[in-house]
Amino acid sequence: MKACIFDLDGTLTDTLESLTYSVQATLDEMGLGRITGTQCQSFVGNGARYLIDHAIRAAGDEDGERLEEGMEIYGRIFDENCTYHVTPYEGILPTLQALKDRGIKLAVLSNKPHAQTCKVVRKIFGECVFDYISGQQASIKRKPDPEGIYHILEQLGIPKEECLYVGDSEVDIKTGLSGGLKTVGVTWGFRTEEELKAAGAGILINHPVELLQFV
Repeated sequence: MKACIFDLDGTLTDTLESLTYSVQATLDEMGLGRITGTQCQSFVGNGARYLIDHAIRAAGDEDGERLEEGMEIYGRIFDENCTYHVTPYEGILPTLQALKDRGIKLAVLSNKPHAQTCKVVRKIFGECVFDYISGQQASIKRKPDPEGIYHILEQLGIPKEECLYVGDSEVDIKTGLSGGLKTVGVTWGFRTEEELKAAGAGILINHPVELLQFV
């Protein structure tokens, strides 16, 4: 393997508190009700629009009629709070360094909006760890479409057969498999082992250091 593409939320970083805080602040400004952290966690993974659509419906706007209003408010609030209490998962930092020491190129592919994806990655990991960062943007179809994977592989100059894809959700499993990459599901993130297996995960790991066996 010559490259490894990671999901961000629930895979590299525990971002649930920043997401829950920003979503609830959005709902508060809209005069809607409260949602739980568990609800927010279940809505994460399919992009901001999916997240806000499901959040406002759960909080009282049952028909989702105020989605555009919610997206505008959330975009402003989340941009200010996307690194709020965000931390890398235990074992991620030494594992990334070990991959770099082996000459593995590293990239991030997230359904989080691109600007905030870059903010989080650079704040938590600095400027030099990842060779390429790609968040959700209009020019590239969001996961589980594999277009983002192909875009990153083109930028890195690596064939899909020499790249791992690593993620914590059913969206990630479908993304990696549909892209034709060896796909690794992680059990420390936002989905259960059972959910990952149901999505087709054939490889699951319980700690980041286990990634090294594949390179």
